[in-house]
This record gives sequence, C-alpha cells and structure tokens, in this order.
Amino acid sequence: MFAKTAMVAVTTVLLLGSAFANDPIEGNWLTQYGQTAAIAPCGGGFYCVTLKTGKYAGSQIGSLKNMGTQYEGKVTDPARQKTYSGKATITGDVMKMSGCVLGGLICRARVWNRKP
Repeated sequence: MFAKTAMVAVTTVLLLGSAFANDPIEGNWLTQYGQTAAIAPCGGGFYCVTLKTGKYAGSQIGSLKNMGTQYEGKVTDPARQKTYSGKATITGDVMKMSGCVLGGLICRARVWNRKP
C-alpha cells in the first residue's frame, strides 16, 4: 500500500512540475518580420519587449508576466500604435505570441524564434 501511495505522490509532483514549468522568456528573439526584439525584466515581475532593429527600433512593444504555464500582459503593434491583451508560450527556442481584442474574440498570433 505504501509503495502505491508513494508512486502516486511522485507522479503527481512530476506532472504538476511540468504543468507550471516554462522556458525562460529573457533574451533576443527574431520576429516574424526579421527584426530583433529583446526581452528583459523591467520590474514588478514583468518582462518588457523592446525592438532592437528595424523601423521601430527602441520602441517598447510589450510587457508580459509569468503566469505559470504562459506569459500574459500587453502587446503593442508599433505601426498602428494600438495595444492589445497578449499571451505568449515558449517551447524551446520558439515563442508563440498572440494579441487579442474584445475579450479574446479577435486574436492575431505570431511565432518568434530565439536568436543564438
């Protein structure tokens, strides 16, 4: 009986650990348009997204907070100067980011790749 209980406990811990684990967001990312965006801590548990290259270099285009299995916050389209609710998930060197309006009814997704 003890062995069975111990096995269940270990399995639960492993599953919960993977449910709350995510890859780090910090670093340089290649956007869908070939620009470089840097993501770094900026206070209050948030990570700020700043374009480093391209027409809008120097513009902060987002702030995201680690919420366990994903990052959530705000993202800005620099061309339109509109800010949206944003989410990002990271798997290895790939980040899937989305910005939504109307409570998530209309969303646009992008895929960025981590720069070496």
